[in-house]
Parts: sequence; C-alpha cells; structure tokens
Amino acid sequence: MFIRRTQTRSSATGERYFTYRLVRAERIQNKVRQVTLVNLGRHFAVDQTLWPALCQRIEALTTGQSYLLEPDLPMAASAEAERIAAQLLARTSAASPLSVASSSTKQGEHTDVQAVDVNSLELVRPRSVGVEQMGLWAMQQIGLIDLLIELGVSGPLRAGIVGSIIGSMASPGSEAATHRWLGSQSALGELLDVDYERMPLMTLYRASDALMKHQAVIERVLYDRVHDLFGLETTVTLYDLTNTYFEGVAAANPKAKHGRSKEKRHDCPLVTLGLVLDGSGFVRRSETFAGNAAEGQTLAHMLGNLGAPAGALVVMDAGIATDANLFWLREQGYRYLVVSRERARQFELEAAIPIETATGSALHIQRVEDSDHQEVRLYCYSEQRAQKEQSIHQRFCERFEASLKSIAGGLSKPRTEKRIDKLNERIGRLKERSRGISQHYVIELIADETGKQAIALRWSKQPQPNSRLTPPGVYCLRTNETSWDSERLWRTYIMLTDLEAVFRSLKSELGLRPVYHHKEHRVDGHLFITVLAYQLVQIIRRQLQTRGIKARWRSLRDTLSVQQRVTASFRCADGRTLHVRKATRPEPELAAIYQALSLDPLPGGVIKTYV
Repeated sequence: MFIRRTQTRSSATGERYFTYRLVRAERIQNKVRQVTLVNLGRHFAVDQTLWPALCQRIEALTTGQSYLLEPDLPMAASAEAERIAAQLLARTSAASPLSVASSSTKQGEHTDVQAVDVNSLELVRPRSVGVEQMGLWAMQQIGLIDLLIELGVSGPLRAGIVGSIIGSMASPGSEAATHRWLGSQSALGELLDVDYERMPLMTLYRASDALMKHQAVIERVLYDRVHDLFGLETTVTLYDLTNTYFEGVAAANPKAKHGRSKEKRHDCPLVTLGLVLDGSGFVRRSETFAGNAAEGQTLAHMLGNLGAPAGALVVMDAGIATDANLFWLREQGYRYLVVSRERARQFELEAAIPIETATGSALHIQRVEDSDHQEVRLYCYSEQRAQKEQSIHQRFCERFEASLKSIAGGLSKPRTEKRIDKLNERIGRLKERSRGISQHYVIELIADETGKQAIALRWSKQPQPNSRLTPPGVYCLRTNETSWDSERLWRTYIMLTDLEAVFRSLKSELGLRPVYHHKEHRVDGHLFITVLAYQLVQIIRRQLQTRGIKARWRSLRDTLSVQQRVTASFRCADGRTLHVRKATRPEPELAAIYQALSLDPLPGGVIKTYV
C-alpha cells in the first residue's frame, strides 16, 4: 500500500493538475499492477515524507494489526489516516481490492456467528446520528432536498446546505464550528454518502450564498408544503422582530448599526430579524433589517407582498402597533389585534367577565366598544401580573428613594454641593433614569435664607391615576374585529407569546446569537439558515405533539444526541479482521420517539467488513 502522485487533465477546461491516490500492487495474470484503493484528490495535504508512515497506519487500522513501534505521525496526519481507513472500510462492493464482504442489515434479520478474539475488540470513530436522522426526516416531509434540486443547486452545495441546517439544529455555532462538527463529530455524511471531512469550509459559505439566491422561492414553497402537511389555517398572522449582535465592529455591513439591544449588548452593532408567522408558529416570511430599524416602520414592507388572505387577522405587540400601521392595515383590508400604546389604564371589576387561562389562573376582561373608530378595547386584569408589577415597581421605588436619601444625607456634610441649581440638575438626572417612577413623587428642596443653598430635601409618594401603579396588572388590547367575543380575542392574542417562544428558541437553541460574519449577504444567510432549522424543529415537535410527546427542542436534542454510530473491530479465528459499523441501541426515551415517527432505530444500518 502506497501513495502515488499522478498527473491528469480536466475534461472541462483542459487544465493539467496532479492528483493523489492510495494504491496497492497486486499480481493479476502474472503481471504486477497498481490497483487504486482510494482517490485522495488534488488537495491531499500530507507531507510526502510522512507517506510511508501514513500507509503503515492505514494498514494497521484496516487489518487490526498492531506494531511494536507505532508510526510517528503528527496529529493532522493521524486524523487523515483514520479518515482514509474509514473510507476503505465503508466500501460495500464485493469486487473491492480488499476482498470486502459487506452487508447493510436490519436488526434481527439473520444471524452471523463468528469466532473472534474478544480481547482484540476496539471501538473507534464514534459519530452522533440521532439529530441527523431526525433532521433528514423533517426535510423529507417537506421535500427540501428535492426543491434544491429543482432550483438547480449543485450536489456539493446541496450537501453544504443540508449540513449547515442540521448543524444549526444539533450544534449551533459559526460556519467554522459547523464545519468541524460535520467532519469530526457527526455521522450525517454516512447517511448522505457525503465526505464532509474532505469538504472545504468555503463550500458552507457558498451554500449560504446559494440559499439566499433562492430565499423567496424557498420560503414560499416550504410554507405551502407545511400548510398542506398539517392542514393549517392562515387566518391569523403573527409579526414581531428581534435582534442579534455582532462579534466585532462589522464595518463592511451597512445593516450593522447600534440600537436597542434586547440582550443589553449596547457595546456591539446589531442586526434585526423580522418574522411573519401563522397561528401555528411556522414562518411565512423572514427578512433582516438594520440594527437600528424602527419596529413600526417595517410592517408594510414585510406584509406588502406576503399574499395573506383578505381579511387575515394580524397580531403584533405595541412596538409595531403605531397609528400609521393600523391605518395601513385597515386600508389593505386586514384586521388587527394589538397591544394598545395608550398610557392611560382603566378597569372596573364589576363590568369584567372572568375566564380561566391555560395555567388555571383567573383573568378578568372588561370590554369597551369604541363606535367612533369601529374598534373594541379589552382591558385585561391578571392578579398574577399585578403581583409581578407591584414587586417590580416596589424595587424601582426603593432604588429611587435610596438615591433621594443619599442626596438628602449629603446636605449635612460640609464639603457636599448644596447649590440649588446643581442639586436640581442632579435630581433631574435621577428622574431621567428612574423608568417613570419619578412621576409618582413630589420632590421639594428647602432653601436657606439666601435662597441659593439647600438645607433639606423632602419628598412624598403620590401615585398618579391610570398608570402602571394604579391600577397594576392591567393591559389593554385593541382590535377592529368587533364580531368576536372577548375570550376568543384574548386567546388569539396569546398566540403572540408563542412567537416570543420562537425567538427564544432561535436565540438559545438554534444559534441565532451572536453573528461572526461581517459581510451583509453572509449575515443574511446565517440568519436564514437558522430560520430554516427552526422550521424543521417545528415540524418535528408538532408531529411528536400529536403523538403525546411534548418537549422543547433542547430536551429532544439532548435525548437524540446520545445515540452514536461506532465501528467495532475484532480479530477472527481465521486471521482476518472483522469491522462492524453500527448505531448504538436507542435508550427507551429515544426509542419512543423513533417509534412515534416510524423511524429506523439503527440509523445507517449495519455494515460488516472482513479484511
């Protein structure tokens, strides 16, 4: 076994280049010929001085032999030997030069009794396979790979797209991290017959570019297929935005702007992701905006070409529910259900109706008809919300009063600033950062005889009516859907909390944050890959929920990640080496998931090789 460097020519361009092959000399009809075992490609990077030791290591790995002195190979060359040996053992052709007898069988199909040396057992190349099989199953449900073929995406780029999406589901991170995961930790390549260990990192970047080229078509077709798969109703549309921050300044990206970070990363530039979803939580459309984009200015752009059915109900939070947006929705024939931006609160318990929430707690709703604007306002009171708001406001009040006491205490010290104008400036800055608590306080500085120096500071708390303090626990919903009853309107609005769960999943479970790219189209591609991963996760979770399995993706991923494909190698009694490549037996919880979706409990089958 040795490595040969061969010059060849590209049939497409006529370019001459060198390629490398792992060959073995064999006698065929009284002639010694070189038989190619593996084509190592033109980018084979192992130094030529290491080739003999590399071949020696490959021979040992495939035959199960051990050497008194192991070949002294650098780590990178050892990893390459492991990869090439695994590629040799994965060959299933009976005509292989290694005289391989292989089979891919299901558990219990037949027995194969061998006499082996148990002490020679080695378990090598563990690779995760649970999330990979589940991700491919979800892709099959909506025909994602077939869609990529129809769009003319080449085979290597399709493999890169599939690897990037499933990598986001299983081990979210940057493209570089996903590339390492695909090559050294995942069995996805075995399930697809793709050598991710040899795939250049640039292929993942180009795969992202290919996705963005067809984003509009992919989103539209996949949503239509999800709609048909689950029989969804499109009468309710949810819309909201979130943002993610960059690692670095991202000076080359015009969308990278400083804004209000929902993760309090005000030190980093941001980019904003807008999502339009249906009432079941599936994404209909996504788009990225600048990090400082005003929420209220994005709605018409996102919904304008959506093609939502006439009269669809749009649900959104107060940040987007500007008067201009509501006017636009009415002009376009949409209905809306939003959190009112009005500051004034009113609630009369006697005029409210009680309903029970999903958690079993009580909620009271007061319905007020607004005939002038043809709208309905729902003033909702929750005792749990009231307790939470009171706790928050109490904490803010304590901080505010502590600052006032600090100012008052300084007036008795000789070197402390006591001028009225300076103290008013200090109190003004305190009010500015007090989150609205200062409006509930009357503050008075007591001056000395000159009227320029303060000798005391007094304050009293006087809660303002129709504010968060009076009454607490009340919020207002506003809608132009006047024919629905109050409970139906409120339960429809609660769907927006599912959208918040979507963003939490994207950010914490699927790697939306942070962004390591600096180029605009690569950032857009990274976010779109995350959205596609979320779509697959929703398909999996929804199918499992119909079968009584309810869990967040993080819990499902932990359960799936336990299963591995490993190679067990034995020396047989006849001197040959038996290699068995097989998935570990699923744990009971994982077996229940596989059974619910009718999936193979041993992904990838069983491959046996005799050398």
